[in-house]
Amino acid sequence: MHYKRFVTFLLLASSFFGFSQEILTKQEALEITLKNNFGIKIAKNNLKIAKNNSSILNSGFLPSAAITSGADYRRNNQKIVFTDPSTGNDAERVGNGVVTKTLNSNLGFNYTLFDGLGRKYNYKQLKETYNLSELQVRETIENTYVQLFTIYFQIARLSENKDNLKEALSISQKRLKRAKYQYEFGQATKLEFLNAQVDVNNDSINYINAKQQLSNAKRGLNVILGVDRETTYSVETKVDYNKLMNYEELESKTLKNNSLLKQNEKNIAIREFNIKVSKANYFPTLNFNASYGLNRTENENLVNPFGARLITSNGLNAGLNLQWNIFDGGARKTRVKNAVIALDNEKIALEQQKVTIKNNLKNTWENYNNQLFILKAQEQNVLTTENNFNRTEERFKLGQITSVEFRQAQINLLNARTSLNNAKFDAKLIELQLLQLSGDILNVSF
Repeated sequence: MHYKRFVTFLLLASSFFGFSQEILTKQEALEITLKNNFGIKIAKNNLKIAKNNSSILNSGFLPSAAITSGADYRRNNQKIVFTDPSTGNDAERVGNGVVTKTLNSNLGFNYTLFDGLGRKYNYKQLKETYNLSELQVRETIENTYVQLFTIYFQIARLSENKDNLKEALSISQKRLKRAKYQYEFGQATKLEFLNAQVDVNNDSINYINAKQQLSNAKRGLNVILGVDRETTYSVETKVDYNKLMNYEELESKTLKNNSLLKQNEKNIAIREFNIKVSKANYFPTLNFNASYGLNRTENENLVNPFGARLITSNGLNAGLNLQWNIFDGGARKTRVKNAVIALDNEKIALEQQKVTIKNNLKNTWENYNNQLFILKAQEQNVLTTENNFNRTEERFKLGQITSVEFRQAQINLLNARTSLNNAKFDAKLIELQLLQLSGDILNVSF
């Protein structure tokens, strides 16, 4: 009676501790990553910089205004020699500590009326640069998605492999216990007992290594999550596959939405505007300027009796300035030629990127279909090896086969389950690559 109560308590306790372990779902991991990942934070800050640069405040369309003011104080000793017109004799006048005070203030206004449309194209170029930064942020997030779920599914893979190794260790421990009893009662040789001990030790080592690999992977996941947390959590091991379209539709979607291709297209647009900005230097520049100034000069104890003691002036000044650089030694022409070549290079880079991505897409698509076939084959292999192991275990208990044959059946089962586990997650990781190539990875649920 007490024994049954004790067993019941152990079952309840194991259930409680099993469910008390925190489960980090794929959706939770994604939300944490989007909020805390360091790379995404940096990319978003770079986007803010690009937004500031594309503002009208950085376009050159707005006028400039400045206030300047100053004050000057002078205290000098002066000596003036002059000819007295009434007598014709030289005379001199000496002044010590002659003070001169000068005050001035000016409000200036400048505006470029025309610059060959250079500002217009430069402003559009800045807008395209901002759009390019948006695509770069998107690429960073896509890459982070792949990094996140690659290590997340790696943890899931290691978790299931660890469970398989734990089960194998349990089977080996039961076998060791059986071999010990048989040896003690003279029903088996010491060699079988020692072999069972060796197998338990090997399985224990494999299980410990699996636990260590799992802990390392969780710490790697923490880096991507951007958090510092204990590695006691578990992850979801269920894998759902998305229904992908046929190859032709997938290729069309990739050429239209792939983030790398769209960045190349934005670079072409930026280069086109750069050519127009360079050509704008062929035209004249017309500037308008206006200012309002106030000046005051006060002279005390003048040595020169005919000088003014107080001078003030104020007024509005305005003007137009036309500048046309007719010839600059060929520098403008060189810049335009180089800009055209740079545009041609961007177009070539786009075509190269298309060829590369189409090739990657084709390879990944075939790998994905092959992996799905391997997954089905491995599922069948597991059913076969499980059936074989169960029969082998029954025959082993009846003493109809040796421990070596039993061990081989056990290894075959472990290898089959591990291969199925690897195939399951390999297929999902290849699917992630397809989703990233097609530009759809941010639109699917995991």
